[in-house]
Amino acid sequence: MIGRSGDEPRFRIHDFEPAYLRLAPAEIAARVDAARAELADCRACPRNCGCNRLRDETRACHTGRHAIVSSAFAHFGEEDCLRGSRGSGTIFFSLCNLRCVFCQNWDISQRRSGQERDARAIAVLMLELQQQGCHNINFVTPEHVAPQLVEAIAEAIPMGLRLPIVYNTSAYDGLASLRLMDGLVDVYMPDFKFWREETSLHLALARDYPQRAREAIREMHRQVGPLRLGSDGVARRGVLVRHLVMPGQQDEAAAIFEWLARELSPDTYLNLMAQYRPAYKVGGIARDGRPGHLEIGREPRPRELEAAFAAARRAGLWRFDTRERRPDASRG
Repeated sequence: MIGRSGDEPRFRIHDFEPAYLRLAPAEIAARVDAARAELADCRACPRNCGCNRLRDETRACHTGRHAIVSSAFAHFGEEDCLRGSRGSGTIFFSLCNLRCVFCQNWDISQRRSGQERDARAIAVLMLELQQQGCHNINFVTPEHVAPQLVEAIAEAIPMGLRLPIVYNTSAYDGLASLRLMDGLVDVYMPDFKFWREETSLHLALARDYPQRAREAIREMHRQVGPLRLGSDGVARRGVLVRHLVMPGQQDEAAAIFEWLARELSPDTYLNLMAQYRPAYKVGGIARDGRPGHLEIGREPRPRELEAAFAAARRAGLWRFDTRERRPDASRG
């Protein structure tokens, strides 16, 4: 159930069309040129590697000229307002610009999984998902391949793409990449993970993550505003923020919620996710011979989830994702 967060008329959109249909062909072509220039001296994400990915050079994300697609399918495990009744058309990209020690998708985020796809091939996947009846096209882990996705969207529009684009991200995004997406993306879904630099360095090897996430989410909100839904309860435009509730991080969560309410809007749509479990390097034997990251070596307790909701309400947030459980589709 979407609840009262979707009931108010100000959060409804009627007669929707994707934002990219309002961009002139010349503007889209200019975006593609700018995207390719970004790849030539890569600043696609805050790692700012400076390598020439047009020549297939790689550094932090280990991804060269073309994005690596791990899988593409109608996903029924996303938020109700994304999956609707026909699924969210997810395209999972392999590899990542973060090094989260607890990543539950580490087999595709930290290892190469899938095949390289050029812009035309990704556009074909988008059209296939549209033909299957999906409500949207959902780019998962797009931070390091944002320029390639500008190319793919530009290919897909004249082929008949008419679905809203969802940008499903860790929020470790480059501002230049996000500005290329302005008018192409309808729904931004960032995951605001950490508030403290020490935590993000320890758990994701990115000390600057909190600052970069704040900058990125502020830019996303500038572009599309609070989340708005169609009459069918499916998201059409706006920002949906995710936060994974983790053991022992209540203070950081509270700081994130206060920032969202103060700097974005109390109307920010928030999914407090309770599915954290120890994975990947958590509990594994570290170089010193001891189990690693034991401070997050358990699932969050019910009272920690309750405390997160209470902190969000105290901050003034009130639009929370709640969902009807259904069998999840395989990630492929």
